[in-house]
Amino acid sequence: MAAPANFEARTPQQRILQRKSALWNDRSSWDPHCQEIADYLLPRAARISAQDVNRGGASNFNSILDESATLAHGYLSAGLMSNMTSPARPWLRLVTPDKELTEYGPVKTWNAKVTAKMLAIFRASNTYDSLHSLWDQIGAFGVGASVLVDHYDNVLHHYPQTYGSYAIGLDQWGYPDTLYREMTKSVAQVVDTFGAENCSMTVRNLYDRGQYDATVQVIHAIEPRRDRQHSQLDARNMAWSSCYIEAGRDGERQYLRESGFTEFPAICGRWVVDGDDTYSSRWPAATALGSIKQLQQEQLRKSTAIDYRVDPPLQVPVAYRNQDVDRLPGGLMYVDMASPTGGIRSAFEVNLDLQHLLADIQDVRQRIDRAFYVDLFRMLAQDTRSGTTAYEMAIRHEEKLMMLGPIAERLHNEMLAPLVENTFSRMVRAGMMRPGMELEPPKELQGQALEVEFISTLAQAQRAVGVQSIDRLIGTIGSVANIKPEVLDKLDADQLVDAYADMLGVDPSLIVADKQVAMIRQDRAKAAQAQKMAEMAPAMKDMAQAGQAASNIDPTALAGLFQGYSIPGVA
Repeated sequence: MAAPANFEARTPQQRILQRKSALWNDRSSWDPHCQEIADYLLPRAARISAQDVNRGGASNFNSILDESATLAHGYLSAGLMSNMTSPARPWLRLVTPDKELTEYGPVKTWNAKVTAKMLAIFRASNTYDSLHSLWDQIGAFGVGASVLVDHYDNVLHHYPQTYGSYAIGLDQWGYPDTLYREMTKSVAQVVDTFGAENCSMTVRNLYDRGQYDATVQVIHAIEPRRDRQHSQLDARNMAWSSCYIEAGRDGERQYLRESGFTEFPAICGRWVVDGDDTYSSRWPAATALGSIKQLQQEQLRKSTAIDYRVDPPLQVPVAYRNQDVDRLPGGLMYVDMASPTGGIRSAFEVNLDLQHLLADIQDVRQRIDRAFYVDLFRMLAQDTRSGTTAYEMAIRHEEKLMMLGPIAERLHNEMLAPLVENTFSRMVRAGMMRPGMELEPPKELQGQALEVEFISTLAQAQRAVGVQSIDRLIGTIGSVANIKPEVLDKLDADQLVDAYADMLGVDPSLIVADKQVAMIRQDRAKAAQAQKMAEMAPAMKDMAQAGQAASNIDPTALAGLFQGYSIPGVA
């Protein structure tokens, strides 16, 4: 596709700054809402302006009088982490679209090895730290993003982003394919990362004067490279461009660094998206914001009411205007009780009933918990009964799982699947799958596609909901079979086992493949036939011996045994 006429006339800095401005403008309508959420939920979690970096101080928490929402949000992010991407147990596996090929021994073994290696890479890198940050951001602001780069020792490294410091763009299918981020770096960090020769004169002068901690605004632009030469395979002609510039550099150089990626090197998750929106339209914190603000207001009113009861306003005679009044516990004051002005007393009777207010506060807290799915994740975490299965949990909380199902599916497709694909590509580039290596793929996989299947606790519970229909079918068939046994011919027991195991997330290695089952049954039939023949052998031998003895008897000797009968061939 040809570039616009004025496209090449602009400098690289101008092109990047112009698109950055457009992306920031696209996000701007969400910013006030997200800033309000941050004020009442996570005061330091947003970076909508450059001045928000390293923003400390307790004053950021002045809007929070009741931390229930912050705790509920913590439950959500921890629940998503432990039930979708737990470091403690496998949450994905590689499969092929061809089920028979997936069950083939060498392919099954290779898939298991690659999956185990990928999970080991996640544990060795900062993947799980980044994922927790992503769950935190998605629950609070409806969107989370992390940039992935190659790492010599750990294969990959994440740079999790904070809302306000980045903006995303979408491809023709509505999936994120562009990420611009703005970073505040020190002079030392910029020089160490990009080299002094690539920095502006301003940065080099600051570095030479030893002002290493002076800040520099750096913009990183990741987007599809629309002007690349497809015949060239160098970094500057890859499918995605990766360009760093100084926000206010003096213009004598183009980039701090220019490179590229073969795949989009970022993972961007969104909660719920309506229509053509770029960012989420609904997410837990946005849903709960009204209740969160109500809770803070009610806590303020409760505190005010308690203050009225503990420290009520007083009526003091004018005569005591300039006298010391000791209002501390055990204090002593001299009052002329006979005086017409009377003594010190409350300005009005303060006898406020807080029961209704306390009940409403509890109701608001429960609404906030429901918005953040606290009851669901608390159930998953606290059900410690031995033998409890995902199916049992799904039956007890089917409605909650159904509400979270579409969200989990979006996050699987939009965030976790790209993470797996990026990691797999880096494993290939790192040479882990070269011929002769431990992860060399079997020849049966040549030209075959791979897919990722998620087997986390939440994914298994979602699939287990469908088990109920199978259970009802089996129960119905069993009842009918008592009257009409031939109905069992309608049930394919082998496919039933496969479907049931898949819904429950059972390890495929525990289910025998169809071809192997056929061989086992064939061998069993042969063994049964041989055993039957062995059992029949003595009887066959006796019959044979009896037949031989009968052939040696003179027919005339039998004549007297059968009176009134004649024997053929005997006179």
